[in-house]
Amino acid sequence: MGVPLAIEYARALGCEQVNCLAGIVPDGVSQHDAEATLVANLKYAAAELEKAGIRLVMEAINTRDIPGFALNTTAQALRIHEAVGSKNLALQYDIYHMQIMEGDIAPTLSAHLSDIGHVQLADTPGRHEPGTGELNYHFLFSHLDSIGYRGWVGCEYKPAITTREGLAWLQDFGMNQEG
Repeated sequence: MGVPLAIEYARALGCEQVNCLAGIVPDGVSQHDAEATLVANLKYAAAELEKAGIRLVMEAINTRDIPGFALNTTAQALRIHEAVGSKNLALQYDIYHMQIMEGDIAPTLSAHLSDIGHVQLADTPGRHEPGTGELNYHFLFSHLDSIGYRGWVGCEYKPAITTREGLAWLQDFGMNQEG
């Protein structure tokens, strides 16, 4: 039921990609069994979404914010991606989560760009807007350009103060808050 409904919503909204979150491994289920179920589900979802012309992405989440989440690292996501074996599945690379789990953001983006279908951001710590934490987003945005990333960069953060003030960082990158 979930995949057909996701397709219906994506079509209604004009979305070209849908993110499948792996979820929390239930008590009593081994990581091995959870991954096997995830692979089977992703195979099904990737095939169905491909028929609809919609790409499927999967996102690794850090264990500090969501303990027990089934997908936590780039290496694990790449292993699952390979096991699924679909051209219609890609990684949603969340800079915030991967900075917490593994660091080395720029080299990882470079090494795995062909597997990445979407990039998402927030600064660490705090999950606030760029410029509020430890990450050098001027460098990372330039790096994404230099390695040939041409997709959207999604912003999934909690503004440190207000929404309007939380968008002020855009001016530092030659963008405005209206578009």
